[in-house]
Amino acid sequence: MIATTTNPPSAARSFTIGFAIALATGIAAAVILAPCAAWALAAAGLRLPFPRIFDRTVMATLLAALLLWSRALGFNCLIRRGFAAPRANPGRAALGLALGLGAIAILFTAAIVMRHAAHPLEAGSLVARIAKNLIPAIAIGIIEEGFFRAFLLGGMLREFGRRTALVASAFIYALAHLVRAPAHFYLAGFHPMAGLADLGQSAAQLAHPLAAAPTLIGLTLLGLVLGQAFIATGNVYFSIGMHAGFVLGAKSWPAIAHGAAAAPRWLAGAGPVPLIAAPAAWLIAIVLLLALPRILRARPDAPPAQADFLGG
Repeated sequence: MIATTTNPPSAARSFTIGFAIALATGIAAAVILAPCAAWALAAAGLRLPFPRIFDRTVMATLLAALLLWSRALGFNCLIRRGFAAPRANPGRAALGLALGLGAIAILFTAAIVMRHAAHPLEAGSLVARIAKNLIPAIAIGIIEEGFFRAFLLGGMLREFGRRTALVASAFIYALAHLVRAPAHFYLAGFHPMAGLADLGQSAAQLAHPLAAAPTLIGLTLLGLVLGQAFIATGNVYFSIGMHAGFVLGAKSWPAIAHGAAAAPRWLAGAGPVPLIAAPAAWLIAIVLLLALPRILRARPDAPPAQADFLGG
């Protein structure tokens, strides 16, 4: 479990303000450095879309900013605590993976039932996608749970109540995935303003709240589920497993969706992230949010889930 303390109002904002400063610094550095990185990669004969280069540059510069202020933010301590006792937690990670895949399997089963008879499921294509994306899904789970749960949620839990920390970190998680450049484009030569243009295109999506709302709702619910798993267990292993299962499902969705008989929006969703904007996925996320404390409490090796989101 994760203990939380009540700090004075001035102290309660120290982590959040420090994180906001590090985030702004990392993004500003990426705006300057990403065009340089794109030019260097193009000169080396590598053709990569600039939004991808910008995203990776933001990750690198944000990490550098966090390390620069690591002592003030407690970065090392939070990461060590979130990843404590790795040898004692493979079962917890496996259970999280099974639960994540089980949730995805419900959506897959509904899509398969809706498939037209003339488009039978190509099991080989599905297996190939799973095999191709398994390691990347685990890597994404480790990186994102380390950042959004062990560091961000862990830091906020030291300063705010559980509900505030959970909801705020889930919303930040959703925004980080939603605010992406909507189209891929390539640069020829050096364009110093490309980073600023990419950032503007990414933020412009928030100017259309009705179009962004379904994806934002789905991602926020997903962040709540993963955050609840972190709070209930006190480490990232269960949430890493679930996260990897969700990513693996999203990356395997094209093999299921191909040939589906006009899968409705309530199942398929819309937007850049498959399934996440679908009401069916929202319902499953809500069920998981309600069930997780009881699932984890029932395990012999799990600590009491007194940090229950619904329990306050």
